[in-house]
Amino acid sequence: MIDVLKLKETFPNLPNKKIDMVQKVINGSSKKSKPKINMTTKGPFQKQVIMLINSELSKKFIKDSNMHVININHALKNICSNTIADFICADDKGVVIMTNNISSNADLQEIKKYVKNSLLFNTDSISLPRLSQSKSYFKIVGIPYNVNNSNICISSNDVKHILKGSHIFNDIVLASKPRIIKVSPKSDIVIIWIDIWDTQSGTNAKKIINRHFNIGSIIATVRGANMNPGVSQCKNCWKWSYMAEVCHIQGSKCAKCNGPHLTEYY
Repeated sequence: MIDVLKLKETFPNLPNKKIDMVQKVINGSSKKSKPKINMTTKGPFQKQVIMLINSELSKKFIKDSNMHVININHALKNICSNTIADFICADDKGVVIMTNNISSNADLQEIKKYVKNSLLFNTDSISLPRLSQSKSYFKIVGIPYNVNNSNICISSNDVKHILKGSHIFNDIVLASKPRIIKVSPKSDIVIIWIDIWDTQSGTNAKKIINRHFNIGSIIATVRGANMNPGVSQCKNCWKWSYMAEVCHIQGSKCAKCNGPHLTEYY
């Protein structure tokens, strides 16, 4: 432990705030900043419970919204839940139940049971209610352009197959097609951008951010990313800031040697 009195004697003009900072650093009590997780929807939308049912059943359920709110709250009270349904509305996906808290799995099960009984519908035909989702954004780094040392470049389907084979991506659902961008035109390393469906609290993001996984003997790393990563890269001449559709050069350039041929002929 640092001697605070001795420090003050040595540096009499040093402010107390600076002394506290020095003490924290020396004693190793300074906290590391948490990794930033980027996602789309935030705020009260995480208090939505979405029931995915068809428009006909949705209209039928909405007709008696006041009664359903009372009955749902009674059912939730019976399981000693702190969640209360405020109101019910409809959207293009089905029925949305707005609550005062983020619903637990037990709350969702109870809501499903009530909706099934009120509509006299087969339970198996109604999926488990889910909370409102958002997208979380990541980039995977450390992967070579040719994973198997072949002339075939890594594709989006290859990325999906790789993610499916890694245990850290269990229960992770991609929200869009993976995007593959080379670090530079002459580099053999790529950055893979992935978007995933996530809860509003970023449950899935916390599972995979800053994790490492193997692709054969290669070690790849998952990092947090911004919603709109980087700029476009032409797959024809491998220059940045535009796509191949607007490229003006005649022919193609190799991504490896920059020669006047396709990369697969390298």
